Amino acid sequence: MDYREEMKELRDTLNAHGYRYYVLDDPTISDYEYDHMLRRLEELEKEHPEEITPDSPTQRVGGETLSQFEKVTHPVPLESLQDVFNGEEVAEFLEKVAQEVPDAAYSIEPKVDGLSVALEYRNGIFYQGATRGDGRVGEDVTENLRTIRSIPMVLPEKLPRLIVRGEVYMARSVFDEINAMLEIEGKPLMANPRNAAAGSLRQKDPKIAAQRRLDIAVFNLQLAEGREFASHDETLAYLRSQQFKVIPNRCLQSAGEILAEIARLNDERMDFPFDMDGTVVKLNNLSDREILGSTAKCPRWAIAYKYPPEKKASRLKNIVVQVGRTGVLTPKAELEPVRLAGTTVTYATLHNQDFITEKDIRIGDTVIVQKAGEIIPEILGVVKEDRPEGTEPYYLPPVCPVCGAPVSRDEDGAAVRCTGAECPAQRLRNLTHFASRNAMDIDGLGPAVMNQLIENGLVQTAADLYDLRAQDIAQLERMGEKSAQNAVKAIAASKENDLWRLINALGIRQVGDKAAKVLASHFGTFDAFAQASVEELTAIDDVGGITADYIRCWMESPQSQDLIERLKNAGVNMVCKEEKVDSRFAGMTFVLTGALEKFTREEAGEMIEKRGGKASGSVSKKTTYVVAGPGAGSKLRKAQELNIPVLSEEEFLALLQD
Repeated sequence: MDYREEMKELRDTLNAHGYRYYVLDDPTISDYEYDHMLRRLEELEKEHPEEITPDSPTQRVGGETLSQFEKVTHPVPLESLQDVFNGEEVAEFLEKVAQEVPDAAYSIEPKVDGLSVALEYRNGIFYQGATRGDGRVGEDVTENLRTIRSIPMVLPEKLPRLIVRGEVYMARSVFDEINAMLEIEGKPLMANPRNAAAGSLRQKDPKIAAQRRLDIAVFNLQLAEGREFASHDETLAYLRSQQFKVIPNRCLQSAGEILAEIARLNDERMDFPFDMDGTVVKLNNLSDREILGSTAKCPRWAIAYKYPPEKKASRLKNIVVQVGRTGVLTPKAELEPVRLAGTTVTYATLHNQDFITEKDIRIGDTVIVQKAGEIIPEILGVVKEDRPEGTEPYYLPPVCPVCGAPVSRDEDGAAVRCTGAECPAQRLRNLTHFASRNAMDIDGLGPAVMNQLIENGLVQTAADLYDLRAQDIAQLERMGEKSAQNAVKAIAASKENDLWRLINALGIRQVGDKAAKVLASHFGTFDAFAQASVEELTAIDDVGGITADYIRCWMESPQSQDLIERLKNAGVNMVCKEEKVDSRFAGMTFVLTGALEKFTREEAGEMIEKRGGKASGSVSKKTTYVVAGPGAGSKLRKAQELNIPVLSEEEFLALLQD
């Protein structure tokens, strides 16, 4: 077969299977088969780049980083809807429409809580995508939209121009997965799926957007050159035939039917993969819509019924304390079952000790519960007149309920944390951090592999990693003999790491790689570091009293002492190997901008930090140097405005080598 024919066949086959998987949710081949075909297409495109087409599934991974989002004027305005909040307002809307259009039919649809976009196709090929903006002018987010697998790149029918409107969202299941990974990595969590979708779609790096696994629900046909339709229902059917993922809808007439459908969608809202904050009611007949027209703000032929946060009373049966992957103790209220927003609620978050104390929440109380953001059940307050006699104020336990280690409260917040180095609740996070690049740098032991090691009972603490055999790792999913052997070699090689890597890998609060390097260089051996007093620790630059207290608390824990003893027995290096600390950049702050040719920004940042300096992401009066490569933009201009010295890459290299 000619390579052109093979590439076309692969594209068509992969796109067909992608449609079944991402739109119909009905895959007919395994992920392995799909990935195998995709890899073959990538190989052919590498050999013949001139044959790459816009509809190739390889083009969905994200292109070059964007410097800014260009403005886009919408050919057809993306109007907003008038909100209504009760049945009376719905009935009033229907009466007004009936005065102009008797016996009207309406399309009733879930209102997706996401980010509205317009998708434009020319001759059947995806041309451009833009955010709603103010309805008339939005931002070009084409490259990020290409990463959404449920958006077709090529349509079956090649109309000269087609524009559709949809709502980009992050599925609740994806939101939960990403937040779980962020928690493992110790990074800030995303607030809710709507904000997560909006932030992901406006990422300047499309590769990051691709990792967020966004989805879309198309709900309106804005423009279709060469096609005519009589009803909204017809347009949705047409869009489905063009392989769009279309919002579900029902066509109804009477006020009773419409209100019943609004109530049904409210009850079943958690059955949808997306968050919904209401129901849309819009006139089905397109010519009737033209009769009613629009106000300056919104169409007269549609409304959005917004669901109020439902509040109910329940009895607080107990308070259960959970320990998260970062060691934070989180209290949860165990409630008598109560139905809220379509689901039965038996637990509600209590956030932290300050929240419990402020609201004076006690076991046995009658409490008022609602779903925050229609997702997470929370307690609004206590019905104190119903409080039983003999209740007592509640306080979090002084020791971890999982491992029994002492807990400590953050100096800068309300969080209470377990201090146990071997706490099972923190196992995945601790082990992942231990093996990470800036810690022991054990290649091949990422979160997915580490989770399998834990689930298979192969590791419980970091010391167990050094007992692993290649045959243990080879039995894991997606790990063959070669990968297992490489992982075992990487584990063995980590024993020879410098001391600072071990100190950082232990996950002591406020001791990152920078502090670890300072501590390793100062004390020389782990034993000297472990025995240092608070006074000796705070005598070191960059080590404050709070950090010193965290170090002493960690060192005095029996779990920590057991872990260190086992690591010593495994042969892990406990001595600083660097004879001299290069501190030529001490007190200096560098900002890197533009494209560097000889190394990445991350590598340049490491070189700066290794010499005692700081790499910052923004220019200020405190910046010492700006290192500017080709394509430098606003940071370079600001440096020039502030008269901050600007170095070329060659000048920066000379400074490093001096």
